[in-house]
Amino acid sequence: MTRNYLGRVPVAVLVASVLSGSVPPAQAQTLTMPDQGRLLALGGASQIEGAGGGGLTPWALITGYGSRDSYGANVHTTGVRTQDYAIDSAGIAIGIADRFEVSLASQKLQGSKAPLADLAITQDIVGLKLKLSGDALVDQDRAMPQIALGIQFKRNNGVHGLEALGVTDVTQLGARSNHGIDVTLSATKVLLAQSLLLNATVRATKANQLGLLGFGGDLHDRYQPMLETSVVYLVNRKLVVGAEYRMKPHNLSVDAEKAYADVFVGYFPVKNFSMVLGWVTLGDLTIFNPRRQNGVYLSLQGGL
Repeated sequence: MTRNYLGRVPVAVLVASVLSGSVPPAQAQTLTMPDQGRLLALGGASQIEGAGGGGLTPWALITGYGSRDSYGANVHTTGVRTQDYAIDSAGIAIGIADRFEVSLASQKLQGSKAPLADLAITQDIVGLKLKLSGDALVDQDRAMPQIALGIQFKRNNGVHGLEALGVTDVTQLGARSNHGIDVTLSATKVLLAQSLLLNATVRATKANQLGLLGFGGDLHDRYQPMLETSVVYLVNRKLVVGAEYRMKPHNLSVDAEKAYADVFVGYFPVKNFSMVLGWVTLGDLTIFNPRRQNGVYLSLQGGL
């Protein structure tokens, strides 16, 4: 019997049941109700921009637990706290037929230390994701990962708390625009025998600090490819541990932007609720508080 996080369920039996599309009679439902047909924990969490994935980067997995014959939906709230800043995100997401995902999220960046103690910046994000090929779970005998294309439409809502300095918009900090589009291509592979989930995402972006400081800048104003990676170990059915790394562009003179990274623990007691607690490093956020921003984040998700 193959050792894996599914405990006493042989991988061969599990994959055969998934391939056949069979589910217990109690779970057989119509499209009017979500069937929650996917495995616990493999619905993922909500990343900080609202897409299904880890904490920092989207995965090729479609959010929620709906099978190819159903759908899934969830709401999330995420809070990040470093020495000088707080980033909060909240949103909703829907996964349809394990093929298509729509997400809506709102972010807020706040300062907590002079000279940016009164800083507040918000932005809204609309995300779309389409699974192009592969199946991260079913394709255990193939090297082919699940691949998905994502688009995130972002609009910055302005700068508050710096009116005394005459700054009310991110373009006054050097950004070329207050709105932009990120395009992501993600590949995710689940290795059941090794209890691992591996993900790599390439993001084409001009966003400064996720877009909270606008898009493009006085140093660069072009799309650049940025690599994002996740490694997750499935301890058991309900508990995972992982790490992520996300490259970032450096477009603004007033923002010495650096890569993000985190380590986290995820707990999935039931399919309707999950909690992710992590330690994160965000690099420098603006030259006005010039030190590496390290802290904690907590993400809560509830869904159908």
